[in-house]
Amino acid sequence: MNQLELEALAADAYVYGYPLVAGLTMVERFAKGGLGTLPAAPFNHFSHATRLAGPGDHFVSVNNDTTYSIAHLDLSEGPQVLHVPDTAGAYYVLQFIGAWTDNVAYLGSRATGTDAQTWLIVPPDWHGTPPDPDRVIELPTAVGTVVGRFACAGPGDLPRVKALQAELVLEPLEPLEPGGLVAGLPEPDQDVPERLAFFERLRVWMQAFPPATPDIEYQRRFAPLGLLDDGASPYRAAAPEWTLTLAKGLAAGRERVEDAIRPPEDHPPGEWRSALHLFDYNLDHLGPGTLDDPEWRIPDRRAAYLSRAAAARAGLWGSHAYEAFFAMTYDDSDGRPLTGANSYTLHFDQPPPAEAFWSVTMYSVPDYYLVENPVDRYSIGDRTPGLAYGKDGSLTLTLQHEPPEDPVAAANWLPTPLGEFRPIIRLYQPKPAVLDGTYQVPPIHRT
Repeated sequence: MNQLELEALAADAYVYGYPLVAGLTMVERFAKGGLGTLPAAPFNHFSHATRLAGPGDHFVSVNNDTTYSIAHLDLSEGPQVLHVPDTAGAYYVLQFIGAWTDNVAYLGSRATGTDAQTWLIVPPDWHGTPPDPDRVIELPTAVGTVVGRFACAGPGDLPRVKALQAELVLEPLEPLEPGGLVAGLPEPDQDVPERLAFFERLRVWMQAFPPATPDIEYQRRFAPLGLLDDGASPYRAAAPEWTLTLAKGLAAGRERVEDAIRPPEDHPPGEWRSALHLFDYNLDHLGPGTLDDPEWRIPDRRAAYLSRAAAARAGLWGSHAYEAFFAMTYDDSDGRPLTGANSYTLHFDQPPPAEAFWSVTMYSVPDYYLVENPVDRYSIGDRTPGLAYGKDGSLTLTLQHEPPEDPVAAANWLPTPLGEFRPIIRLYQPKPAVLDGTYQVPPIHRT
């Protein structure tokens, strides 16, 4: 294999492996230091946010609508029993994610209702006898993540949410032996140079957490890159020429992922880019709460790999659109980049069609983090107190950096950063008009 072929193969490996590395790096970071509002927690224990996310929470496209409860699962020592509280009709979702970032199951308002429930979470190929065969979730990898989101209307609603969080409990089906420990994440070789650290992490974690069976043949292509090597790392003392080739391939793969999250140059001015099918890359492990339908599958596996990488880059651990739809835009109605140097309006003739609730959240570019502002308003939506609607039921939001002087504009103000920004609109439990593409989010107009 010549240098150009090796470089191209390394780019393919980056696209293929980025979700695994990005997701498990976040798991590792979470276990050691927590994440924003969420304190650190060991495997198989929930970490509960005690407030809504803010600008100090450096997680890509984090939402400001729900209070998070996150648990990282390690089923190496056996299944876990999950107890879910009765939310009395209030919206919540528990999303189950494999190590490769596949969404494999959902519990909650849409999927299973809001009554109290008990589920068994089992590792791949488990052959035990579950207490209730109808309430089993099988993870495709021994390590995974549960992302819980409880609808929270603001600081005054936090006591209700905290009471629910306290009743969300994981416990082993069989008690661990005294002193027993779960396996956790295997440690990549720390002596590998930083420029090859991605490939070392991918090599180690790919072996520990095998992909879906149909992906294994594709994965074998990466043998010339050292990604299938057992034992000592091939990257610790790699030859300079080989190192340079891998680094070039990594950069090319990274650019391919970045291109995938940019809006196409020929898109209509001001069009919101929908993520309607961004998370449809899971083709193999569709459990409770998922829709096992061709409409929600990307038929081309190679295309699914790129979509999976783009989803991990722009919205790690995001859900299928049938659970929560979101769309984003970078431009105003004239096709000019959105920037805090200008003032804008976003006008809805009628509220967006959502069964649960909807919001618009503001993010910085290029980090996609929440933006600090003097009124601590990071999102705006149907649950925002004091919104000023028109007599015809319409709603006009004001997007600008400085506080508006007009009282109506001030009531409907979503602060922007000084520089470029990217808002995201989210519809929780979207209605059919959203899922069939009939509904289009209106463009943002510069005033």
